[in-house]
Amino acid sequence: MIIDCHGHYTTAPTEHNNWREAQLAAFAAGTSAPPYPEISDDVIRQTIESNQLRLLKERGADMTIFSPRASAMAHHEGSAEISLEWSRACNNLIKRVVDLYPETFIGVCQLPQFPGTDLSASVAELERAVNELGFIGCNLNPDPSGGKWTSLPLTDKYWYPIYEKMVELDVPAMIHVSSSCNINFHATGAHYINADTTAFMQLLQGDLFKDFPTLRFIIPHGGGAVPYHWGRYRGLADMLKKPAVEDHLMNNIFFDTCVYHQPGIDLLVDVIDIKNILFGSEMVGAVRGIDPRTGNYFDDTKRYIDSANISPTEKSEIFEKNSRKVFPRLDASLKARGL
Repeated sequence: MIIDCHGHYTTAPTEHNNWREAQLAAFAAGTSAPPYPEISDDVIRQTIESNQLRLLKERGADMTIFSPRASAMAHHEGSAEISLEWSRACNNLIKRVVDLYPETFIGVCQLPQFPGTDLSASVAELERAVNELGFIGCNLNPDPSGGKWTSLPLTDKYWYPIYEKMVELDVPAMIHVSSSCNINFHATGAHYINADTTAFMQLLQGDLFKDFPTLRFIIPHGGGAVPYHWGRYRGLADMLKKPAVEDHLMNNIFFDTCVYHQPGIDLLVDVIDIKNILFGSEMVGAVRGIDPRTGNYFDDTKRYIDSANISPTEKSEIFEKNSRKVFPRLDASLKARGL
C-alpha cells in the first residue's frame, strides 16, 4: 500500500466555511452562532471526488490520513468555547468523509487549543475523536497564538495532560501550526517551516521522552530546516550535554515527505534514517501548482520517492510500513481488512 500520512480537508464544503465566518461574526457581535448547516452526502462527495480522491488515484496512492484544514484551525480566533465548537464541527465533518470512503480515508483530529487555556478540552476532544469517531491521531499546534509564540515549549509540563492521553490511547500527534496573524511570517512559507524547526529544537533542549518513552510525533514538511542543518543539531546536542540526536529524539520523532522538489527529498533520505520518514504530500494544500521545470505538480511527492536512490525495501518502509508503526490504530484497522 501507499499511505499518505498528511492530508487536510482543504476543499471542505462552502457551507462549512461560511458557518465558520458566521460563527466568528456572531462572537464579535456578542450573539449566538447560527446552527451548523445541513450538508448532504452528495456535497461532500463532490468536494472529495473531484479533488483528493481523484488525485490519489491519478498519483497512485491508496489511503490518506485525513484531518481538518490546518490553516483554518485558527485557535487564536474567538474564545475557548468557539474553538471547541469549531473543532468538533471540523472533526465531525472528517468523520463523514471517512464513513463515505472508509477504504481511502482515516481520520486525525483537530484540538480546541485556545491560547492561555489548559488542555482539558483538548484531552476530552482527543478521547472523543479516538473512541467515538475512530480516529487514529491528532494535530497538535505548538503555537495556538497564531505566530506570536505565547505558549510554553513542548517540553513544559503544561503539555503533559495531552501527552498522557496520547500515550493511554496509543496515538501520535503531527506537530502542525495553523494560520499566522503575524505579518512577519507568511503562513505556509515561513510560519509552518519555522514551527517545524522550532519544535525540533525545543525537544532537543529537553528530556521529554524520558517521561514519555512511547510518545510519538510527526514533524511535517520534511522536518522544516532540520535535515538541511543536521550537523548543527548534532553539534547542539553535544554542546547541551544531551545524548546523540539519534538516541535522544529519533525513536520518537518522524518526518514526512512534504518536500516539493527532488533535491530536497534526496537530502532527506540521505540524512535521516529511513525508519523515521513517512510518506506525505499535503496535496491540495500549500503548493498546488505545476512545476514548469518538470511539468508535474509540486506536491506529487510520490514521484520524488520513486526517483530517490534508495532500495525497494526502503521505499516500502516510507510508503507504508513506517506509517503502520507510528499509527498502531491504522495498522489494526488495515489488518482487520486483511491488509
